[in-house]
Amino acid sequence: MAPSREELIAHLVATRMAGEVATPRENNLAHYWRLSQQDPGYLLGLDIGPEWDAAAIFDLMVRKVGIRPRRDNLRGVDTIDPERTAAALDRYAARFDKALRQRQRVLFATGHPQRLTRMYQRLARALSEAGGTIVTTGAGATWDDQTHYGIQHLTIEYVQGVANLVAPRGAIHTHSAIPIQLALDALHRAGEPSPDLVVADHGWCGGAAQAGIDAIGLADCNDPALFVGEEIGTVAVAVPLDDGLAPDHYDLLADYILRDA
Repeated sequence: MAPSREELIAHLVATRMAGEVATPRENNLAHYWRLSQQDPGYLLGLDIGPEWDAAAIFDLMVRKVGIRPRRDNLRGVDTIDPERTAAALDRYAARFDKALRQRQRVLFATGHPQRLTRMYQRLARALSEAGGTIVTTGAGATWDDQTHYGIQHLTIEYVQGVANLVAPRGAIHTHSAIPIQLALDALHRAGEPSPDLVVADHGWCGGAAQAGIDAIGLADCNDPALFVGEEIGTVAVAVPLDDGLAPDHYDLLADYILRDA
């Protein structure tokens, strides 16, 4: 049986996916400033325009995410409002349900391979069972790029329908929009249309949205770009939650998203 909204909210708070979260306040504020400076590592592939200074981003995150609203609160625990998470998940579920009903072509990808791949795989299976198409364009594309471990050779790989970015040490966390750009380029070179929907996060989501594709994404309170993208109408849905928890914590979210499937 699919969880109720009340059960969802209880789960969000119990796991600290929302409510008081592990992402520290000082990290959030630093990232808002970096985004305001148009740092490519924080834009997540989006063009947000020059008007988004740190104060405007902060105000947006109070309204859309539910971070603590006092500007002089500079350190310690920060928050995500579980009611805002649930409301965003309702919008996310509605868009994904459309993909199921219309048997759309959907690309699934994550910049958090150790955390979110399992949830996206569940959604991908549901799409396949509904008669939709899982898009796996760009598999095997390679390039060299800067990572936390220096310049590494990177590859796009799909794991049960979900794209990950892989380095020599294995799948890696990434904010980069380069992978989705390469994947879309490969699709267009093959003469195929863009996906109807991209279900992703980080630069996979932002880059797809910037390319004009419907994109729905999960984002932590220290990743403000997707929320700005939603505010300006580029990103279809941005869901606020802690995106770095154990994979099984997101199982109930998949149940909730698929409740009408």
